[in-house]
Amino acid sequence: MSGILYFVPTPVGNLEDMTFRAVNTLKEVDYILCEDTRTSGILLKHFEISKPLKSYHLHNEHQATEKVIADLKNGQNIAIITDAGTPGISDPGYLLAKAGADHDIEMICLPGATALIPALVVSGLPNNEFLFAGFLPQKKGRQTKLKQLAEEKKTVVLYESPHKINTTLEQIKEFFGEQTKVSLSREISKKFEETKRGTIDELIAFSKSKTLKGEIVLIVNNSI
Repeated sequence: MSGILYFVPTPVGNLEDMTFRAVNTLKEVDYILCEDTRTSGILLKHFEISKPLKSYHLHNEHQATEKVIADLKNGQNIAIITDAGTPGISDPGYLLAKAGADHDIEMICLPGATALIPALVVSGLPNNEFLFAGFLPQKKGRQTKLKQLAEEKKTVVLYESPHKINTTLEQIKEFFGEQTKVSLSREISKKFEETKRGTIDELIAFSKSKTLKGEIVLIVNNSI
C-alpha cells in the first residue's frame, strides 16, 4: 500500500505561525523534503523534530521526484516543506504534486502560512476575486505578461524581490496606468512588518525613499 505525501506549510516569518498539526505531521513521516537542509534544520530543532532531511529544490526536483514517488509506492510517508510558506506556491512542489496525481498517490496539503493572503486582506483593495501571478518572468516574456495582467479587472497579486522592486513598480505604472492603486507588504509576520498603500506614483516614491528588505507582496488594481 502506497504512503501519503504531505505538503506542510512553514512560517513565512514568525515561528508561532507553525500549527500543531504541522509539527505532529513532520514528527510522524519517514523523511522530509526541503529546499535548504540548513534552514529547515533550524526549524526542526526548534520544534524538536528528529527526522531525516533530504534536499528538494528548483535545481534537482526533476531528478529527485522519481525517487520520492518510488519511496511513496513502497509505503513510506513523506512530507515536503519549503524555506517559508506553502510548498508549490512560487516554490518547489508542483512537479511532485503532478507526479503524485499521475501515480494516484494520496496527497494531503495542510492549511497554513502563506504571504499572499495576509497582504491581500490588509491591502484594502477588492478581494472577492483576485489573480495570483507569483513572480514575473525575469526577462523573456516579462512585458507580454505585464500587458496581459494590465487587462485584468480583478485585483492582481505579485511577488517581488527587494532588488527588483523599483523596476517592477515603474513597469506597473507603464503598463497599468497612472491611476493604478497599489499596496506593498513586506516582512509579513516579522518584527518589521510593513504595508504601504496608495497610487502607483506614491508607491514609487516610497520605494525609492528607502532600501526595502525582505520578500515583497504587491497588490495591484487599476479598475477602481
